[in-house]
Amino acid sequence: MICLCVDDFGMHSGVDSAALRLAEMGRVHAVSVLVGGKSWVASSPSLRGMHALGIDIGLHLDLTETPLLGGPHRTLREMILDSYLRRLDRRVIRAEIRAQFDAFEQAMGRGPAFIDGHQHVHQLPGVRSELLAELQARDRGSMPWIRSARPPHGWSSGVAGWFKPRVIAWLGSGGLQSAARRRGYPQNRHLLGVYDFRGGRSRYRELLDKWFGSASDGDLLMCHPSQTLHESDPLGRARQAEFEVLSGAEFDAALQRARLQLAPMSRILERRHGG
Repeated sequence: MICLCVDDFGMHSGVDSAALRLAEMGRVHAVSVLVGGKSWVASSPSLRGMHALGIDIGLHLDLTETPLLGGPHRTLREMILDSYLRRLDRRVIRAEIRAQFDAFEQAMGRGPAFIDGHQHVHQLPGVRSELLAELQARDRGSMPWIRSARPPHGWSSGVAGWFKPRVIAWLGSGGLQSAARRRGYPQNRHLLGVYDFRGGRSRYRELLDKWFGSASDGDLLMCHPSQTLHESDPLGRARQAEFEVLSGAEFDAALQRARLQLAPMSRILERRHGG
C-alpha cells in the first residue's frame, strides 16, 4: 500500500478543488494544507469532514512564502543557508510553527494527522528540532506522522531525475529520521513525486508509471494538481497536467499494472507497526 498526498491546499481555489475532487474519486488519501494561503479560510470548511472519510489532513509548514507572522520573508536558498550556518532565530521559528498549528486546529477542530514542509523546510537543522519540540508540547495522545524525503533505492529517470530527489534528502532527511525515531514519531518509508515540473501531461504520465513501478509498502507519493490555471502560479501548467493524469481513465490501469493499493498513510503505518 502507498499513499498519495496533494500538497499546497489553500494556495488557490484551483488546488483546493483538485484536492477535493481527487479525494472524492478515491485517488488521494492525504491533503497537506497551507494555513497562510490565499484560499485557506474560504476552503478549509470543505476539509472538515474529510477525516471521517479516511483522508489524512496535515499541516504543510511554510516558512518561506506564506508565513503567518510578520517579519522579512526568506527565500528557500536563504532559509537553507541560515539553517546550516546556524543563523536562524529559533524563537521566531518556534513562534511561526506555533501560529500555524494554532490556525490549523482552529479551522479543523483537531490537530494535524501529519506534518510536512512547503519546499521541505520541516527537515532543516534548527527547524526540525523546534517542530519536534512543539509537537511534544502539544501532545494530544496521538502521534502524527512526519514526512520523510528519502528517495527509493535505485530510483532514476535520467540525471535530472536522480539529482533533485537526493538533494532534497541530503538537506535533512537523515537528521529528521533520527530525531523522529528517538521521539516515537512515525514516518513514511520513501518519498515519490519529485521532478522538475516540466514535460506536460505525457511526461507526468510516464513518471507516474515509474513511481508506481518503484514504490514499496509505506511509500508516499506527493502531487501538486490544480483544476484551473492561475496566472500568478509559476507551476500552473504543470499542476493542470498533473490533475488531468491523476483524474484520468488510465490512472486505475497504472495502479493495477504496479499491483498497488492506495490508503491513508496513518492506516498504512498502523498496519506496518502492528497498531
